[in-house]
Amino acid sequence: MDTRQLRTFLAVTNHHTFAKAAETVFLTPSAVGQQIKALEEEVGAALFDRRTRPPTLTPNGLHLLEMARQTIELEEQTLARMRGETISGTFMLGTVRSSALDLLPQAIISLNKKYPRLTINLHVSLSTSLIADVAAGRLEAAVVAENVPIPQSLRWSPFLKEPLWLIAPANFQINNVRDAIENFPFVRFKSNVPLAQMIDTELARLGVQTKTIAEIDTIASIVTCVSQELGISVVPHVALANEAKLTKIPFGRPQIKRQIGLVERLVSTRSDLIIELHNLLASGSGKYGVKRGINDTATST
Repeated sequence: MDTRQLRTFLAVTNHHTFAKAAETVFLTPSAVGQQIKALEEEVGAALFDRRTRPPTLTPNGLHLLEMARQTIELEEQTLARMRGETISGTFMLGTVRSSALDLLPQAIISLNKKYPRLTINLHVSLSTSLIADVAAGRLEAAVVAENVPIPQSLRWSPFLKEPLWLIAPANFQINNVRDAIENFPFVRFKSNVPLAQMIDTELARLGVQTKTIAEIDTIASIVTCVSQELGISVVPHVALANEAKLTKIPFGRPQIKRQIGLVERLVSTRSDLIIELHNLLASGSGKYGVKRGINDTATST
């Protein structure tokens, strides 16, 4: 199978028309059409439904798409190593909008210093969209929390396992979680994410009605509200990295912990780089970090 044909095939899938694809691979539209036709004859199936405008991938085209991406990526990396070049190209990384997002900048900076020819493109979205993008090959890996469905073609490996804390201003007299919820205004984390669901489940188990004063969808804003003495709340440990003035007590019995990890395809030419990124994130997580070895065995730092 000719990699030139695969590059043309990928160009059509990325730009949606033969004409636009032709500009990126420096061919005429008719030459693009000829290459796609030759590729279809080789695999024995139609790759595009030409009845639609723009042409859409057939099921067979979708099946070939992942293989084409991996083949081209492997070719580029092999040639780079033979030339003595370091890791290069574009690394597409996704992440949920989470307090763990604070861990990513330093990890990205470390990789950029080590691999100056590597460009890391960060995309922020919801867990379901990120997982779909990783499965489809649009992203190399993505940061997502636990308790979300992961397809069998993907692997999720935690780099952070951290406790949840009930936090309050230092001048609030806090004896225990139940007492605090009964006596102080509560700033609720309101979001359709696993962390919010974990917190709500434990509050329901306690059987105590919160005195909700605000519903906020970002952890950083919640910490700010508590610091300004608006009320109390529940947040993960990573959100308190720069907050020494707040009172905190364990949330849950035993204390509830949440996990965040990287999701990736089971077969990836970027697996070594993903493990390196994973371990940088684990190191940045301090004592709650979970590192990976070459055999994908998670070990606490």
